Amino acid sequence: MQKVKIKNTDIEVSILGLGTVKLGRNTAVKYPSAFEIPDDKAALTILNTTAECGINLLDTAPAYGNSETRLGELIKRTSHEWIISTKVGEIFDATTGESTYNFNPEYIQSSIENSLRQLQRDYLDIVLIHSDGNDENIITNYGALETLNQLKQKGLIRATGMSTKTVDGGILAAQQSDIVMVTHNLHYQGETGVMDYAQQNNKNIFIKKALASGHSTLTKESTHSSTDTTEDTVQQSFNCIYQHHSVSSIVLGSITPAHIKSNSEKAIKSFSLYR
Repeated sequence: MQKVKIKNTDIEVSILGLGTVKLGRNTAVKYPSAFEIPDDKAALTILNTTAECGINLLDTAPAYGNSETRLGELIKRTSHEWIISTKVGEIFDATTGESTYNFNPEYIQSSIENSLRQLQRDYLDIVLIHSDGNDENIITNYGALETLNQLKQKGLIRATGMSTKTVDGGILAAQQSDIVMVTHNLHYQGETGVMDYAQQNNKNIFIKKALASGHSTLTKESTHSSTDTTEDTVQQSFNCIYQHHSVSSIVLGSITPAHIKSNSEKAIKSFSLYR
């Protein structure tokens, strides 16, 4: 699988990354159907399949239940060199099923220290601000990216960025960090302006919700479409995304090894078509 360099760093990420929310949390998620959290044996199979496909990017967050803790233990049982992207800002309460947010410098520092412990690492490869939608306020009034960049200077983080929800906020994040994660898929291209800015200014884009949290590939029973049509939708989605040259990686969550393999093949095909 092809890899892309995060500009102004020595990090190279695979063009497809594995989102790991399903390893740690199955409540208050936006997927179209319920799922069971994989046990350690199944999770290890997922990680080994991911590695076999050439994927090196794992995306996690403190808000993903115990995903960070599990990854910290599981990756020790693999021989792969992983690049781990985690986040700060969102706090998920499993008892209420609700999220709260904290972007104060002191909390960000504490969250980073906790992620280092959970993931059992001396430094974090990539850390993104987990926005609540008020992107500009988080950056300007809380100084959240400034805090991350200070921790980067101390060697605790290799690359900084933000998972944004607005165009103006995404552009501001690109001005102050290495990576911006935006939503872009067949049904929604409202943040293309961020991608355009990143391409013009030598910054990297990660894509979230590339398949609309699974809603783009609903099963035949729920959409009356054929398996071939579902598979074509994935390919079409990747084609839509990779033709924009700012995109470094698409982060997709999956706990099905067959889907990981299929998605990898389609990602390679689409990326080769447009790059």
